[in-house]
Amino acid sequence: MNTPGRVCPLRYRYGPTAIAVAPERPAETLYVIGGLYGNLQALATVEAMARAEPGPVILCFNGDFNWFNVDDAGFRAINERVLRHDAIVGNVEAELGESSDAAGCGCAYPDTVAAGIVERSNQIHARLKRTAARHPDLLRRLGELPMVARYRVGAARVGVVHGDAESLAGWRFDVAALDDPREQAWRAEAFAKAEVDIFASTHTCLPAMRRFDLDGIKLIANNGAAGMPNARGNCFGILIRIGTTPSPFARLYGHSLHDVHVEALAIHYDDPAWQQCFLENWPEGSPAWLSYFERIAQGPEFHLQDTVELAAV
Repeated sequence: MNTPGRVCPLRYRYGPTAIAVAPERPAETLYVIGGLYGNLQALATVEAMARAEPGPVILCFNGDFNWFNVDDAGFRAINERVLRHDAIVGNVEAELGESSDAAGCGCAYPDTVAAGIVERSNQIHARLKRTAARHPDLLRRLGELPMVARYRVGAARVGVVHGDAESLAGWRFDVAALDDPREQAWRAEAFAKAEVDIFASTHTCLPAMRRFDLDGIKLIANNGAAGMPNARGNCFGILIRIGTTPSPFARLYGHSLHDVHVEALAIHYDDPAWQQCFLENWPEGSPAWLSYFERIAQGPEFHLQDTVELAAV
């Protein structure tokens, strides 16, 4: 399909070799925070968690840190604070400065996603785009962000992407794709060409962590969403912590790789305050309310224990 919201523009495609040649930054502890979606309360919690760590922490926001923050103050606050840290562009940010609306929100939704959700996402992004146009200084900085980032944590080489190893809006690190044995050859090639041991991603909005034996043990960690609930009945976001030491916080699930700890951590943000902020911008009946408020209030129809059973050590 070539309808807005289902399109994956050619400019989104980088391929795993781009990850192999990206500048590599060393880190003792790396937080990968994908899908903040304009949630200032979640951002404040992540910053507090980093301050509570016993050693230095690098924060990397791997895209879609904007979404519901269509008010001018919220847009400025999210971007000014995120851009103090490492960040890569997500499809939401990639489309903010585009003169054309041909890609819509840029999510490249698969056919399994209902047309109504796609259309509402395009409406949300159109409103956010109008807000962004009033902040040209931030738009310029967002336009300078890379699509991929690379780190070395201990002996582990980490490739941070928004979508997957091929594309900004790729879905091959989605839960279903990660459990598809037909994708194994592609995964092996992606790890080899990217020259990494760990891929950290987001974009698909549901968490997954999978370990693969591909010429050595490799790991893919998709945090789902930092700024929204990720499972039914759990009103917290998730980030991926990759560190040379275990987390001081209780982990949801995780793996060890090359003596490096890869852990999913809950982001226990102020949920009542976040819901109030959301409703001020997106009241009942609005596109974002129709698509997201049930998830924000109750979590998606996804059970965290499924991820834990498949991913826990």
